[in-house]
Amino acid sequence: MKIGYSVEGSTDRAILTGLRDRWCPQAGLVEGRFRGQTGTSRHREIPKICLELSTKGADLIVFLTDSNVNPWREIQKGDSEKCPPQFQHLSVFGVCLRNAECWLAADPGHLAGVFGRNEAEFRVPDPKYIVESAFGVTGTDKQEPAIASYVRTAPLHRWLSNNASFKDFFDQLWQKSKAFGCKIENLRDPPP
Repeated sequence: MKIGYSVEGSTDRAILTGLRDRWCPQAGLVEGRFRGQTGTSRHREIPKICLELSTKGADLIVFLTDSNVNPWREIQKGDSEKCPPQFQHLSVFGVCLRNAECWLAADPGHLAGVFGRNEAEFRVPDPKYIVESAFGVTGTDKQEPAIASYVRTAPLHRWLSNNASFKDFFDQLWQKSKAFGCKIENLRDPPP
């Protein structure tokens, strides 16, 4: 199986890598072009990315972007509407509430424990800079392996209950996993 993806940044890619490693490690990852920043360019990019990734043999196409200050459901709806009908059944549209770092900080207690920091540091509306600081992200070192490793072992059931945009993304992946034979753990029922 090949998972094609188009993301907005390196943290998004690291999250996808961690989820793939966790649930479907045998799947290959095929990168499409990075997402543009304007609505007009995204309108043109999504069909091109779908065609590019299907030509590369992608069985599933994952788009992951940030909502920044915009309502994430509106961005998701707009992006999914730009997907050509012949690729709709292959596509998953994830939109991080604000940014990908909000997903990483969806369980602030766990994140704080991993890095030996104060949980309150991660309980802010936009934890981007504190999360980047915790992982040691710099302009030249995006720490993708460390972020992917964190995602592989994070208690994602807490992400579901604490972040609606991650829950929506998980639900889409859960539905697709049935068709592709990847075993996604049951995160709806918290562990004992």
